[in-house]
Amino acid sequence: MMKKGLRILAYALLIGIAIAILTPLVWTIVSSFRPVGDIFANELPRSFEDFTFENYRGLYEPIVREVGVEQRLFPPIPYGTYFLNSIFVSTAFTLLALFFGSLGGFGFGKYEFKGKKVLFLMLVGSMMIPFHVGLIPLYSLMARIGWINTFQALIIPGSANAFSIFLMRQYVSTVPDSLIDSARIDGCSEFGIYWRVALPLLKPAVGALTILLFLWRWNDFLWPSMVLLDEGHFTLPVGLRSLISTYQEEYGVLLAGTTLAVVPVISLFLWMQKEFVEGITLGAVKE
Repeated sequence: MMKKGLRILAYALLIGIAIAILTPLVWTIVSSFRPVGDIFANELPRSFEDFTFENYRGLYEPIVREVGVEQRLFPPIPYGTYFLNSIFVSTAFTLLALFFGSLGGFGFGKYEFKGKKVLFLMLVGSMMIPFHVGLIPLYSLMARIGWINTFQALIIPGSANAFSIFLMRQYVSTVPDSLIDSARIDGCSEFGIYWRVALPLLKPAVGALTILLFLWRWNDFLWPSMVLLDEGHFTLPVGLRSLISTYQEEYGVLLAGTTLAVVPVISLFLWMQKEFVEGITLGAVKE
């Protein structure tokens, strides 16, 4: 009886957490279809007639708004450019970080060399340093090499990060040494062992790390807002911020843009979730 009560309590707690997490997302999606004047109203939509696509049209059509006693025409933001920039930057950063992270994790997990433990401790210790501490030196470096207002400034820094190497190293340690030794006996190169033997067995870690890295760069606002100067290079978080200014507060269009920005993230999660399960099955090794 007590076990059943604890199980009900656990389910109730999980449902409560799910509601707390999903409520802001649902509110954002529903509000993106409501008129601007009704977004912050303390009442629920009464019928489907209360919904409109006006906010979504504002992503690609000029917006007319009253400013004081006059009407002003605000040009649409280049939302498509922001979206493609975010896709390119997040994808390139994720692929590069996956390569460096898995390669570094393979080196720390399967090779013995002088100073290995000290280097790994320094690597883990660097994870405790807040990212914001290095923003000014990193910005100074980007300015010196001429990478301000370029995509390189968003892709290269952080691509070889400690978290990726640490996570991949933990998974690499579970790969049987007998497989690596057999590959060496068959004449496989060291990089070939990593690429053809170890990496296929790391699909669970690759799936989890892909989602984390993509979300990190997709949602990043502070660093892109520092190094990007013109709209042609803006990513979604920086571009959507331009909708809120002294003379313009387009919360409806902002919510519409945010709703569309969630679609790639959810799609990636659903796709990599299946890959995660398949990776566990394919990576099962019996000795």
